[in-house]
Amino acid sequence: MIYLDNAATTLEKPPAVAHAMRWAMQHAGGVGRSAHLPAMLGADIVYDTRRLAAKLFDVPDPRRVIFTANATQALNMALYAMAQTCRHIAISGFEHNAVYRPVLELVKRQNIKLTILKSELWNDDMLLEQAQQAIADGADCFVLCHVSNVFGYIQPLEPLDALLTKHGIPLILDASQSAGVVPLAVSQLHSLAAVGMPGHKGLYAPPGTGILLWLSQDLPAPLLLGGTGSLSEQADMPDFLPDRLEAGTVNLAGIAGLFEGLQFISKLGEPEIAAWECRLRDLAVEKLREIPGITLYLSPKPQQQTGVLSFTCRQLPCETIAQRLAEQNICVRAGLHCAPLAHRTAGTIETGTVRLSPGWFQSMRQIRKFCDALAHICGKESDQICEEVFTR
Repeated sequence: MIYLDNAATTLEKPPAVAHAMRWAMQHAGGVGRSAHLPAMLGADIVYDTRRLAAKLFDVPDPRRVIFTANATQALNMALYAMAQTCRHIAISGFEHNAVYRPVLELVKRQNIKLTILKSELWNDDMLLEQAQQAIADGADCFVLCHVSNVFGYIQPLEPLDALLTKHGIPLILDASQSAGVVPLAVSQLHSLAAVGMPGHKGLYAPPGTGILLWLSQDLPAPLLLGGTGSLSEQADMPDFLPDRLEAGTVNLAGIAGLFEGLQFISKLGEPEIAAWECRLRDLAVEKLREIPGITLYLSPKPQQQTGVLSFTCRQLPCETIAQRLAEQNICVRAGLHCAPLAHRTAGTIETGTVRLSPGWFQSMRQIRKFCDALAHICGKESDQICEEVFTR
């Protein structure tokens, strides 16, 4: 099998991930619920993983690392907490439905104003200009998809942070596609109120894991309420982190796997991983340029794009291409990728795209085989030419 769908889920994990999960399931018990050995072993796993995540993302206080089921839960928690004080949210034009849908619900429920920044694919300057206009119009909270899951577009986080810091406006960051690939030192980004990320993508952890970094000094309103193992005598949720935002029993086996995924990233380093993914992308670009009828969505600035690459083919619908590749045991994703807003911004809402997203465990040979299969599917006899979208 050739697996090129890591932007959805990294299928191949470091072997230590599965080993740690099995060990936790056999030896670790309810965290924070008892003082017996299995419970203490579980507490050690959670504590060590919290500290490791804090170190990787430069979070000064590990208690601000909250474990969630996925990035969607983390982002919902952050959005609903910030909506207690913010009345006008601005979001980029590349947001995933994990942000777009809860924001629209907040607009309906709480009469919050929404601004969607009008921008173009690869156009940092336009996004920052739109952000300045949104601030002038009264936006008091921003949400940014750090990296587009459709196009691999690395949005201008640092310049936006400087702008928001100047005006004292908080930022919620969706790091679903950047965590584990693009270095993220949150202590250097002073507007950040919260960061949400999944474990099952770039952190090479199992599904059902995620992290919320709560960085705001304000005490968040919890989205979920329930048992925490602490202050059980009171009816309200504890007024301290992480307990305030970790209601219920945590996914201990998943967190054990997450620890090993974080270890893997920490040892390799994000730049090394990103460089390999981009080498695979560049090889794919070289080969896809030879296939008639292909349109590539490629940044004119290589440092502006991760290893994710989207394309369309004039001869066939995207879903047909993905299905025919799947029949040859080649895994890509086609369609709107749960991000219709990004497709509207880029002008691909009617067609969607085919997306390939290689990871650390993929090889040059696999990329070549994928390109050969695609050339056969699209038909090299076509007289169409290859195009590239360098929207500026």
